Amino acid sequence: MATLTIPEEKYIELYGPTPAHTPSGGWDNGEPDKLVKTHCCFCGVQCGIQLKVKDNKVTGFEPWEEFPVNQGKLCPKGVKRYLQNDHPDRLLTPLIRSEDGFRAAGWYEAMHKTAAAIKDIQAKHGKDAFAFLGGASMTNEKAYLNGKFARIALQTANIDYNGRLCMVSAGAANRMAFGVDRAANPWSDIPLAKVIILTGTNLAECFPILTDYVWRARDAGAKIIVIDPRITPIARTADLFLPVRPGRDSALANGILHVMIERGWTDEKFIAEHTHDFDKVRELVKRYTPEVTEKITGVPAASIIKAAEMWGPAETSMLLHARGIEHHTKGVENVLTYINLVLATGRIGKPGSGYGTITGQGNGQGGREHGQRCNQLPGGRDINKPEHREFIADFWGIPEPELPKQGLTACEIIDAIERGEIKGLLSISFNPLVSIPDSNRTRAALEKLEFFGCIDFFLSETARYADVVLAGSLQEEDEGTVTTGEGRCVRLRNSVSPPENARVDWKIICELAELLGKEKFFTYKNAGEIFTELTAASKGGPIDYSGMTYEKIEQNMGVFWPCPTPEHPGTPRLFEGGKFHHPDGKAKFHAYEYRPPAEDVDPEFPIFFTSGRVVSQYLSGTQTRRIGGLVDQYPEPLCEMHPLLAERLGIKDRDVVRVVTRRGDITLPAQVVKTIRPDTVFIPYHWAGKKAANQLTNRALDPISKIPEYKVCACRVEKVR
Repeated sequence: MATLTIPEEKYIELYGPTPAHTPSGGWDNGEPDKLVKTHCCFCGVQCGIQLKVKDNKVTGFEPWEEFPVNQGKLCPKGVKRYLQNDHPDRLLTPLIRSEDGFRAAGWYEAMHKTAAAIKDIQAKHGKDAFAFLGGASMTNEKAYLNGKFARIALQTANIDYNGRLCMVSAGAANRMAFGVDRAANPWSDIPLAKVIILTGTNLAECFPILTDYVWRARDAGAKIIVIDPRITPIARTADLFLPVRPGRDSALANGILHVMIERGWTDEKFIAEHTHDFDKVRELVKRYTPEVTEKITGVPAASIIKAAEMWGPAETSMLLHARGIEHHTKGVENVLTYINLVLATGRIGKPGSGYGTITGQGNGQGGREHGQRCNQLPGGRDINKPEHREFIADFWGIPEPELPKQGLTACEIIDAIERGEIKGLLSISFNPLVSIPDSNRTRAALEKLEFFGCIDFFLSETARYADVVLAGSLQEEDEGTVTTGEGRCVRLRNSVSPPENARVDWKIICELAELLGKEKFFTYKNAGEIFTELTAASKGGPIDYSGMTYEKIEQNMGVFWPCPTPEHPGTPRLFEGGKFHHPDGKAKFHAYEYRPPAEDVDPEFPIFFTSGRVVSQYLSGTQTRRIGGLVDQYPEPLCEMHPLLAERLGIKDRDVVRVVTRRGDITLPAQVVKTIRPDTVFIPYHWAGKKAANQLTNRALDPISKIPEYKVCACRVEKVR
């Protein structure tokens, strides 16, 4: 057993004794002691909200009408988000696994047990045998701290985050096409567009507040094109719906561009002056006639032509996409083929003209910018570029050779645990047992770990496999910033302190660093000091926050990066004047031939399976499945199928069915609807255990982004008699 570095007396002097447990205070809906202007804890829109606080408890909310993004409006999740604060499942003290389950423990014991396990595993198996998994719903400050902790305190290459399951295909494609990873336009540009393409985004259920922006554009005369295997709520009000067969997105984009070129609806001047490689794309899409594209995608040729007729000659336009085109083994290729449609028209970098990724997680943008990814250092720097490595090593005060190289991505870490190569794991705000595909394999991997430590505020399904659970903090119990899906960095303000014996996450991480002998690198007194260091670390990098302060962010209700100096106002709209972020200032087209998904339908598994969200739930459901009003809206997953498919299988609405793939099966009620392709079934993924959709999904990865193929695999459906 490794020697512990801090005696108990010194530990208590530094961090205080473990307080005696006291009963939680009662719920009080009287007049609040204060109203705190902050943001929702869920999706990447990050709506402004005022939390009502009384006696150190969040008791309700008031609209924050001045915040420009949502102007006081909230979705069903935002309205009820405060109800998780006093939930009886809230972790109030560290837990240590015993023969009978978990027992409550003091911080001294829990922290020293964790530090000792890290030292033992790394002494026996090497530094990279211990891995770290972070989350994309945490603050920018914690994302930065996670990366620094892993590389300095753990000295491991194997750090990644759950955004690897979300936006990384878009991020990789953005860097390849534009030289930078961010939405090109603020959301306020959407109502100025005359045509909007929404592809692979269930906007009305996943990001309801953005639906208002699209409707404002429609009310001003805009035409809306929706591309999806399902007629989602936003598709019901679209001018054109393209029911693409799952996994065929790149072929559809190539087919639309074919018609645009044939009809002369490309901006040849813009292409010549501001882009590279359009000739390769022009040659490729010659083969994607409407008739050929129809055979691949299942979208009628007439509809493909109509989409080009609407998009091609438009005065202004916006293209917005989400996970529907990204969760594929060719997710990067899909995104790049749709970016081709934007670049070919030259309608980018202008009011009402551009492109954006709808960001799924609360800090999906900021969470992927500050160094908690295996291939990235703070400021969006590339861990494989010598000059980037040297800058951060010098900034942190370590020799460059001591900075770990690129490690494994999130799914690859689980696979390495399965193979016995990684022996220990520390995770924070990540629930891979629900969120990673092929969950039976994930469960088996967790059981193989020699040590698993988990920082969270609820005992998630994954945390139940931990050896030590460290009771962390909810969003409103800390200070910090997050960066919204449009690139606006906003302030999260502390509303209440953590209850009983729970602690603020960043303090837990800093204390662990001290126990590992790296205290001189983690001497922060508050979150503001971490932000100040983060901004300095980003200076001159691809993602530059160096001109931001908490005061500046508050005064402006958010600041868009890049913001390279204190005097700089921020950059709401990128690429104005056709100036892109590649060294030569030009954007790049990419020519990708359509290729099928990793697993296509066949006689044994003849039906496409796809998954996604519902309006009342969020990600792995750790928070929303504990809010009664949201559970009531959608209490269990359903298998959505078309009446034609249901009739062929002898299934009626709410019959119990079994959906089977090569990885597992799930039994649940059928929901017979006309809003899905007859060759496809859909199950939402927010539930765990026997209700987990990710028992079925395929862990095959995109070769560039390493994102799993959630959105398409092959299944069969059986009625349970």
